[in-house]
Amino acid sequence: MATDTQVERANNHAVQAIELTKKFGDFTAVDRVNFTVERGAIFGFLGPNGAGKTTTIRMLLGLLSPTSGEATVLGFDIVKQTDEIKKRIGYMSQRFSLYDDLTVDENLNFYGRTYGVRGKQLKSRKRFVLGMAGLEGRERELTRNLAGGWKQRLALGTAIIHEPEMLFLDEPTAGVDPISRRAFWDLLYELAEEGTTIMVTTHYMDEAEHCQNLAFIQYGRIVAYGSPEIIKQTKMRGQVLEIDCNDPAAAIPVLREMGLFEEVALYGAQIHAVASDMESLLPQIDRQLQGAGVEVHTMDIIAPSLEDVFISSVRAPASNDE
Repeated sequence: MATDTQVERANNHAVQAIELTKKFGDFTAVDRVNFTVERGAIFGFLGPNGAGKTTTIRMLLGLLSPTSGEATVLGFDIVKQTDEIKKRIGYMSQRFSLYDDLTVDENLNFYGRTYGVRGKQLKSRKRFVLGMAGLEGRERELTRNLAGGWKQRLALGTAIIHEPEMLFLDEPTAGVDPISRRAFWDLLYELAEEGTTIMVTTHYMDEAEHCQNLAFIQYGRIVAYGSPEIIKQTKMRGQVLEIDCNDPAAAIPVLREMGLFEEVALYGAQIHAVASDMESLLPQIDRQLQGAGVEVHTMDIIAPSLEDVFISSVRAPASNDE
C-alpha cells in the first residue's frame, strides 16, 4: 500500500502550504497562508518588503520552523524531512551567493561538490551550465570581473548544477539591466519546459505576467491568488482610466484633489486613475484638467495591468480565504 508521502509525491503539487504561519514573539510574519505550486510551473510570489515573502520561502526551504500549519515541498514535510528537500531543490538568493575570489570554474566545482556531484557527472553538468550561461571560454575568469548579468547566469548555473527538481529564486533579477533580465527569463522558460518547477519572488510586474500562477502577499496574508488573467478579472477594484496629457506632473495633483479615485499614479508617460463607474466621471475629469491648464490628448478606460491589480490588492483589506 502506498504511503501518504508516496501519494503526495505522485500528485501534481510541488508545493502545498496549508494554514502556514510564522510568529516572532507577538509579531505574525506569515499568517495562515494557503497555496499550491504545480509541478513544472513557474509560480510568482509577490509582495512589498516586509510582506512575508522571504519568511515563507525560508520555511519551505527548511531554514525556519513554522509556528503552526503545515507544508510539503516535492511531497516531503518541511519540518520532518528537510534533508530530503535540500537534496532535490536549488536556491538562488538576490545576492547570488557566489565567491568573487574564485574563477567561474572554481565556483562550479565548489557548488557541484557541495551537492555531491563529482567525476564525469560534474564535468557533464559544467559543460551544460557553461553552455546555458554563455560562459564557454571564460572558465578561468575571476567571478568578480563578470558583469551583473553574467554573474546572475552563473549563479543560476550553480543552483541547477545538481539537476534539482525545483528552484527557489529570491529576487533573482534585482539590480540587472533589462536585456539581462530578459535573457535570464528565457533560461527560466527553458528550464520549466524541461520539467523544473520554479518559485520566484519578484517586484517586476512584467516578469510576473509570465508566471502561470501568482500569489500576492501583504502583511503576512495572501490577498490575491491565481493565474495573472484570473487575478485581473477578479481582484481589480474599479476601472482603470489611462490619461495621456501634456503635463502629467500638473495633472496628478489635480486628479488627487478631486477625491474620486482609489489610486492615481504615473505609468510611464501616462497617468492611471482607478475608480468605480469611471464612464460617468469622464466629463468631470476633462473639465477639471482643462480648467487647470492641462491639455488632454486621450482618455481611455483600459484593461488593468498586473501592477494596477497589485496596487489595488495590497490596498484592500487582507483576506486569506482564497
